[in-house]
Amino acid sequence: MSVETQCGDRDGDPAASPLKYFGSEVRLEREQLGWTRKELGKEAHCGYSLVAKIESGERVPGLDFARTCDRVFPHANGRFERLWPLALRLAFPPWFRRYAELEWKATVVRMFHPQLLPGLVQTPDYARAILRTARPTNLDDLVTARMERQRILVRQRPTKLRLVVNEGVLTATAGNAAVMRAQLAHLRELACVPAHRVQIVADKGHHHGYPSPFGLLSFDEGADVVHVDGFPRGFLLAEPDDVAKASEAYDLLTAMACSPDESADLIDSIAKDHYS
Repeated sequence: MSVETQCGDRDGDPAASPLKYFGSEVRLEREQLGWTRKELGKEAHCGYSLVAKIESGERVPGLDFARTCDRVFPHANGRFERLWPLALRLAFPPWFRRYAELEWKATVVRMFHPQLLPGLVQTPDYARAILRTARPTNLDDLVTARMERQRILVRQRPTKLRLVVNEGVLTATAGNAAVMRAQLAHLRELACVPAHRVQIVADKGHHHGYPSPFGLLSFDEGADVVHVDGFPRGFLLAEPDDVAKASEAYDLLTAMACSPDESADLIDSIAKDHYS
């Protein structure tokens, strides 16, 4: 049993975890202000039920919720946004938390996936369809955490995305046609952002030899690191030889893939032919 699990057994204890502490602070500030959960939910653009679950430590809050708390509670002084990363962290599997911290600091993210669109570019409905297949008990939190990761692509100094995926990723339906139409439209929008690059490896009947998803993170300071996805967990590599091999593999994949402009056209074609 982990330390966090042991702490989490203390029902009602606001110090049991960062998530429970966050929720307890929201409840105390709300009650001191004399607001109902419905009133707070209206300000945060969410329902009574979500406010109740956040206050009880049952749901992970989004950053917008934390910022709303800082805005409406007179004595918050930015406290909820400061607490938010600790609360969000609990939505990630323990083995993924270090990667999520590094991803948040990265200036460039290079990713390859042969079977799925990676979480960093998924829509909420696509993410829900993919995550639901594992039958998790915390599906809503997993989706929230996945969407919050994507803030790195749209912040004031956005992380630059370099994405390569197989064409089959776009033709394999997750959810239904409507989910895929929205997902491909989102991917197409990302492909048009000057800071980002989206490239598709067209299906020409030949396997390129890279069966595993992997990515590289680059930073303003410090060496690159590699993340290799897998079952039952992924892992980080920082050895220079491993990083060099991953970088070379990624360069080869981009050479095999369609150009960014060709890839954008291919996304449009697949959306029309498969999901219209």
